[in-house]
Amino acid sequence: MITRRSFLKSTAAAGTAASVPYFTSTQSAFANDSANDRPQVGCIGLGGMGLGDMKEHQRFGDVVALCDVDTSRIARAKSRNDEKGDGYTDYRKIIDRDDIDVISCVTTDHWHTKICIEALEAGKHVFCQKPLTLTLEENQLIRAAVEKHPDQVFFIGTQQRSDQRRFLRAVNMVQKGLLGDIKKITIGIDGGDVGGPFPVEQPPAELDWETWLGQAPKVDYRAKRCHYQFRWWYEYSGGKFTDWGAHHIDIALWALNRNGEGSGPVSIDGSDAKHPVPYKDGYPTVDDCYNTAHDFSIDCKFEDGIEMIVSSRVDNGLLFEGSKGRIFVNRGKITGVPIDENWDEGQYGVEEKSALFKGKPAESHKDNFYRCLREGGLPVSDVYTHLKTMNACHLCSIAARLGREIRWDPQAEKILDDEQAASFFAREQRAGYEIHRV
Repeated sequence: MITRRSFLKSTAAAGTAASVPYFTSTQSAFANDSANDRPQVGCIGLGGMGLGDMKEHQRFGDVVALCDVDTSRIARAKSRNDEKGDGYTDYRKIIDRDDIDVISCVTTDHWHTKICIEALEAGKHVFCQKPLTLTLEENQLIRAAVEKHPDQVFFIGTQQRSDQRRFLRAVNMVQKGLLGDIKKITIGIDGGDVGGPFPVEQPPAELDWETWLGQAPKVDYRAKRCHYQFRWWYEYSGGKFTDWGAHHIDIALWALNRNGEGSGPVSIDGSDAKHPVPYKDGYPTVDDCYNTAHDFSIDCKFEDGIEMIVSSRVDNGLLFEGSKGRIFVNRGKITGVPIDENWDEGQYGVEEKSALFKGKPAESHKDNFYRCLREGGLPVSDVYTHLKTMNACHLCSIAARLGREIRWDPQAEKILDDEQAASFFAREQRAGYEIHRV
């Protein structure tokens, strides 16, 4: 019998072939396999989302290693893993283990790219929560790493791509032209939190604040900078642009078929954006308050004239407006006359769903990830299209920070004719935490 590890390597080697036939079985890949045949998983990042993903990985593999820079989170994760799994505060000790097949990376955003590239270099399959990157440069760095390691499955946690009742139905309807020519998409992603000033405190004894900061500038600990609240600081995240934008902009670009090579908006207008603190030259002038945009309407235009509005002032979700009709979709509903009258009747079945899943059965997010480990092929949430989404998310953030329109060349992936805006393409990385370049 072949070993689990050799099986995973041999099947994933077919991963770049989109035509890899899929198994018609509906049984979850690996879920009922013996312990010797189940992948071994290392979970890095054990906050609320990290624990949720760990629970789902337990269906398919054995979680044998747990890592977080907060030791209280390691203890909590072990209690939910039958007290199994070696605990680490240094993620490199998990990546260095030869017995681990899968890395689940659910850290703060500013750590994703570094950890994922090193995991790929170590021969691991990778599941990473969205948003994958912190900057436009990181998009290119992670793409180069994935291209260098085509044998590994790389999966992004954009779970809306597996929602067959709502988001996939909307994507299918738009792609089939049932709404006519799409003229405008309005994307509601809510506004970021407003808060501060927050006091300087001593980091909790269980938290390694130095490592938590990673590539970001070294600053004093404030409780509201850390854990869940990290997303309201541009030093570690893109605020709502990358938080909800990574989900909803992804669905918009997917529906429009604007997430392939050379695709993306050409104009991003951030002149209608407000931040909770004063800004100068795109940077906050105070360091003790949340600083991501909290009130905005970003106008993105594509070369063919399609308009994509990214706003905090409308209901969370996506409104597709076409020449024949319009629909609204979010995580709770899909509505509109085309839905009420079933315009997609007979055009949204097994075949259509399988096409959206790149030739595999339509199923849950983790089912698809582990099926790809077993069978090869690109997952429904692949890294290449996600990086096009992240380009758009980061451009919205840059335009909002500068408060003006910027222009983008989606083929060259370059900000045009604006030296100041172009300076946001990459960020300085603190010594000792630089991202590995393959």
